[in-house]
Amino acid sequence: MSRIGKLPIPLPSGIEVTVTGSHITVQGSRGTLERLLPTAMTVAVDDGTITVSRPSDTTVHRAMHGLTRSLIANMVEGASRGFSRQLDLVGVGYRASKQGADLVLNLGYSHPIRYTPPEGITIEVPQPTQIVVSGADKETVGQVAAKVRSFRKPEPYKGKGILFHGERLRRKAGKSGKAGKGK
Repeated sequence: MSRIGKLPIPLPSGIEVTVTGSHITVQGSRGTLERLLPTAMTVAVDDGTITVSRPSDTTVHRAMHGLTRSLIANMVEGASRGFSRQLDLVGVGYRASKQGADLVLNLGYSHPIRYTPPEGITIEVPQPTQIVVSGADKETVGQVAAKVRSFRKPEPYKGKGILFHGERLRRKAGKSGKAGKGK
């Protein structure tokens, strides 16, 4: 058995799970999440836990077993507590602000960048150099954070750009000076 796939998923209070065939719906205080699961996997909801089982030990079924369990566990956690990613802006004059639901970024370009988040995702700016992306769907939160980061990826020479909180950049040495070039 898969070490991850065989673990039961505990259901917190206030979470409703509905399984119809290969379609699962999780409702909670943070929202409703839906997903189509691999048809071979069997999902059972029993008195406060969800278990995932596979029909055989083939390579494909073993690979899908742990994945299916992780996807369902992320849906349950997202519907109950939600997910968030924090981004830090590093650079002179780099700042973020909110205008309505839109995120406005000044990143050293000749124009500000305006980004409208998808439905179900909230973007907060607690400080001009911090952005917090939060929502119920882990996949969408990560995708939006990656999209915002792509507007100005961190560069290795000065370390300027948009970094995930806690990310460590490998710095490179710049050009060497004119010393030692001959004469």
